[in-house]
Amino acid sequence: MKRIKVLLAEDHTIVREGLRLLLALEKDIEILCEAENGRMAVALAEKHQPDVVLIDIAMPLLNGLEAARQILQINQAARILILSAHDDDGYLEHAVKLGVAGFVIKQTSATNLANAVRVVANGKSYFSPTIMKRLSQYEKDADGITMYKGKSFKLTSRETEVLQLIAEGLANKQTASELGISIKTVEKHRQALMDKLQVHDTAGLTRYAIAAGIIESSTQDTIL
Repeated sequence: MKRIKVLLAEDHTIVREGLRLLLALEKDIEILCEAENGRMAVALAEKHQPDVVLIDIAMPLLNGLEAARQILQINQAARILILSAHDDDGYLEHAVKLGVAGFVIKQTSATNLANAVRVVANGKSYFSPTIMKRLSQYEKDADGITMYKGKSFKLTSRETEVLQLIAEGLANKQTASELGISIKTVEKHRQALMDKLQVHDTAGLTRYAIAAGIIESSTQDTIL
C-alpha cells in the first residue's frame, strides 16, 4: 500500500505532536517532515515534495496562507490542506482565492482529519462541514488578494512577508536579517505598504495584518 506523505506545519509543539500521533494511527498516512514556522514549511515543501501539506494559518515568520501561496508558486500541483482554529470568512476567502485543496477546522475529529488528507491527496477538495455551505460565494483566483474591511489590496509576496514581521514587532534591522535583504530595502517595502494600504504608522500596519489574518491578535491554545 502506498502511503500518503504529509508535511505537517504547526508552530505549537504540543499541538503538532498531537496531530502527528493522530495521523500516525492511520496505516496509509506518513508524516514525512515537520515545520514550526511558515518559512520552514516552504523550504521543506520544495525539498521533499510531500503529497499533502497540512499547514496551520497562524504561523510565525510567515503565516500559513502566505506560505501556501509561495509553495503553490514553486509547485502548482501541490496539495495544500489549511488547518485553522478559525473559520471566519476572511480566512476562508483568502484560502480559496489561493487555490488550496482544502480547509479543516482544528476542532474536527481525528477521523475527519485523516479523511481530509486522503481526499486532497486523491486530487479532490475537502472543506470542513461547517464551512461547506459558505463556499458558493467564493470563486477560485490564484492571485492572492488580501481582504480588509470590504476593500482588497494586492500585496506582493515580499510585501506580505515584511508586513508580518513588522506586525510581529521586529525592527527594520531584524526584518532585514530574517529576509536576507538590506535595511534600505525593508524601509522601501514599509513605505510602499503604508502608501498602498493608506496607513501612516506601524500600529496601522499591525491592525491591517490582524484584520487580514496575516497574524493573530493573540495566541490561543487549541485542544484537539
